[in-house]
Amino acid sequence: MIVRLGFVAMSLQLENASPSKTMTFASFSKLGDREAGIRKLERIAEENLRSSLRILKHCKASGIQMYRFSSKLIPLATHEELADWDPFAALKRAFREVGEYADKHGIRVSFHPDHFCVFSTPRPEVLAKSELDLINHVRMLEAMELGEATKCNIHIGGAYGDKVVAGERFVRQFGALPPRLKHRITLENDDKTFNARETLDAAEQAGVPMVLDIHHHAVNSGDIDDEELYNGLWPRIVRTWDKERGRLGLTDAGQLPPKIHASSPKSLSDPRGHADYLEAEPLLRFLRHAARTTEHVDCMLEAKSKDEALFKLMADFKQLEAEGGEGIRVLDGGRIEISAVD
Repeated sequence: MIVRLGFVAMSLQLENASPSKTMTFASFSKLGDREAGIRKLERIAEENLRSSLRILKHCKASGIQMYRFSSKLIPLATHEELADWDPFAALKRAFREVGEYADKHGIRVSFHPDHFCVFSTPRPEVLAKSELDLINHVRMLEAMELGEATKCNIHIGGAYGDKVVAGERFVRQFGALPPRLKHRITLENDDKTFNARETLDAAEQAGVPMVLDIHHHAVNSGDIDDEELYNGLWPRIVRTWDKERGRLGLTDAGQLPPKIHASSPKSLSDPRGHADYLEAEPLLRFLRHAARTTEHVDCMLEAKSKDEALFKLMADFKQLEAEGGEGIRVLDGGRIEISAVD
């Protein structure tokens, strides 16, 4: 099984390359001249896009073929006091350059809208804001001229006192979204509420691929044992990606592989928090089982040390390979080959 690894948003190895520079609305309000303030927001956004392009070039030079964009590329993009502002015309060229580079060099990119996207909510005003936030993310992908194989990853949301009802409400409210938005989504299990089985059920009903977060599963597994995870849930998760490839007319499993997330617990007292770096063994254990049924998997690392964590993990893999580690072969700076367990 071929595994590509990626990282999230920031590079700790590049200087002055933050893709998340921002301005608070309080600072914007103090500028006095609203039009001048908007031009400043657009300049900040353009700088964030230039930094994103630098990071993509860093990925290419390092052999990394996965990257998740910062959701903060456009400061105050969905602020209610700036609802009449459309930044995309001013940023068209910068967005297109980012998208063209990712597409040309085969770098799988994505977004992960944060807690603002909550489609299980019972509150209409929260639902409206969730849709607005998702529209903003989809518009950024469209401005990059990237097709529907490029996704935004979200969680189901809260349980609001009744997880079954909340899950049903998610499927209903998500299902009411226009195809333009629904076709951009993957659904991920979370670390407190909706476990992998519950999330997969919702993903199948909603008709979207599921992203398995193995750290979240470790801290919120419910009654799911390894037998069910490896032999029941994982093949079903893979089928959600098979179905999506079919919808998009993709015939090669390597074009849109199943995606997983991996991270390590921050500490014994904070098992849900993400550590700076990643322990290789828990990830390898999952990958060796997945390799029995899957030819390609993409793995997004959610370690606090970003690209440095990826480089350290690849060094650990090389060490294991050199020591005769069973079924591990490092292919380049961002890919490994894993053999199945017996």
